[in-house]
Amino acid sequence: LVSMGGRTLLQRTIDPLRTARVDEIVVVLGHRAEEILPTLRGLGCLTVINHRYRQGMSSSIQRGLRAVHPRARAALVVLGDQPHIRPEIIDRLAEGFQREEGSIVVPVFRGRRGHPVLFGRDLWPHLMALRGDVGGRELLGRYPQEVCHIEVDDRAVLLDIDRPEDMSGGEAAEFTGNANGGAASGSHEDTDRGAAPNHAGEKTDPSP
Repeated sequence: LVSMGGRTLLQRTIDPLRTARVDEIVVVLGHRAEEILPTLRGLGCLTVINHRYRQGMSSSIQRGLRAVHPRARAALVVLGDQPHIRPEIIDRLAEGFQREEGSIVVPVFRGRRGHPVLFGRDLWPHLMALRGDVGGRELLGRYPQEVCHIEVDDRAVLLDIDRPEDMSGGEAAEFTGNANGGAASGSHEDTDRGAAPNHAGEKTDPSP
């Protein structure tokens, strides 16, 4: 519902996933889902509705994970309000997972953790056990031995859009509120790459 250069914020967030090394994209909608759904036609993604979105971010993550292909070995949690993430960053996270450097793969820009974050399937039960308005970063502190940091040269991993002034380049058109959507992808090939539920509004973890 937020327009940037003729496309919605959620459409722009999904676009790089379509060219990155992910096998499927699952979009999780909650608030105003019936208005957002028509804007996703033709994008090649599976859309699911989280009717429990009032229970917080964790419920959207869990709804997305339940929809990911059963053979997926990893899921990348992508925020619905980060339209400037490049496919190359997503690919680097997938490569970090493939090298078995950790079950939680996080982009880092100048010492600060950002999004999206990749989670191996072995940690999905812990994501499914989250409650309330918390995201996957809860697991970063709980399982530090599983965390792999990927240094990137793009500040976009730290940025999200909550207000009209957050839009860069003067691209703001209409701002009608948070899209409250999410995009998820999973991988089920031998090369095992994936992306999973995204929920608009989760903030960046400033700690390395």
